[in-house]
Amino acid sequence: MKWKFNTNSKAKKQKSAFIEWRDSIVFAVVVATLIRWSAVEAFVVPTGSMENTIMPGDFLFVSKLHYGSRTPATLLQIPLTHQKIWGTEIPSYLPWIELPTYRFPGFSKIKREDVIVFNVPPVSQNEGVKYPMDLKTYYVKRCVGIAGDQLEIRNKEIFVNGQPLSHPEYMKFSYILFAKDEISKRNLTGFGFSQDDHIFLGRSNENYAVYQMYLTEKQAGKIKVAPYIVSMEENMASRDNTDARIFPSSTYSPWNRDNYGSITIPSQGMTIAINDSTLAFYGEIIKDYEHNNNVEISESKLKIEGKEIIEYTFRQNYYFMMGDNRHNSEDSRYWGFVPEDHIVGKPMFVWMSVDDHANLLHKIRWNRLFTTIK
Repeated sequence: MKWKFNTNSKAKKQKSAFIEWRDSIVFAVVVATLIRWSAVEAFVVPTGSMENTIMPGDFLFVSKLHYGSRTPATLLQIPLTHQKIWGTEIPSYLPWIELPTYRFPGFSKIKREDVIVFNVPPVSQNEGVKYPMDLKTYYVKRCVGIAGDQLEIRNKEIFVNGQPLSHPEYMKFSYILFAKDEISKRNLTGFGFSQDDHIFLGRSNENYAVYQMYLTEKQAGKIKVAPYIVSMEENMASRDNTDARIFPSSTYSPWNRDNYGSITIPSQGMTIAINDSTLAFYGEIIKDYEHNNNVEISESKLKIEGKEIIEYTFRQNYYFMMGDNRHNSEDSRYWGFVPEDHIVGKPMFVWMSVDDHANLLHKIRWNRLFTTIK
């Protein structure tokens, strides 16, 4: 038997440069998307609520493996975007398909004092937009209470289950300062203050320059003895007053940022009796974050799918988050608990830090590069 080969067949056509570039870009986007979803994601910090632990302009690498990666809820989304298409106000997703999310096992449990990145739950903290759960705005705060804890703040001191919580190294509070004259930018920079640390309030009746400053204990000790400082005192504005912005806003919580609670953080399997008091504290999360259908709350009663409920058992764990800049942080004191399915990951280190208010030669905070988050 003789075999015949077609010697006239043309060699396989080579890919054009355009197709090779296209394939490379598609491959890179797919790999980056998978890594971003499952393992590590980069974030930039826009505000000073965690200052000086984390500074505005810090770029963080956040591990999603510590607490377990989540399966995505929003399928119809442009890869490598969050809420909007880069540089526009156009949504980067379609809400037509939203799946339940599941969390893979992590190699660490959330502990008190962990710094955590999460999707902030309420619509009020998401520009009034009802985003899908995994597209809500990212916040970074310190976990001060875990599921099942009894939390209370007494005169700025946090107590968990009756025991005081240790202080973060760079914890800040608000102070009112009177200076002989306006403090120069050079002196403020010399104390290590950022632009967000100080607010010039105007002049006193004695013509002193009045400032509100957010200071660590170390910073407060340094500036207090400066020759141009007349006096300095803690900002007591909320100490003895009820703050209507505090969560939950009800007659059962006449609290403020410095005196709060006590309050029990819900845990999976915890059962509560349904009444006016418990609905004031937990009604919102039963309705919005427990994945119940057709929830009605009225006249101290709870109905789920038309059936009145006299006891409720929570389906997931919750956490209480606060910023280290205690008087300059929108946190759980103002909007409530963080559900476990909103947890994103653990910040590992700062890979870049940019000071938007500094001049060109001092834009990069070189001393913060590759520092770990504690």
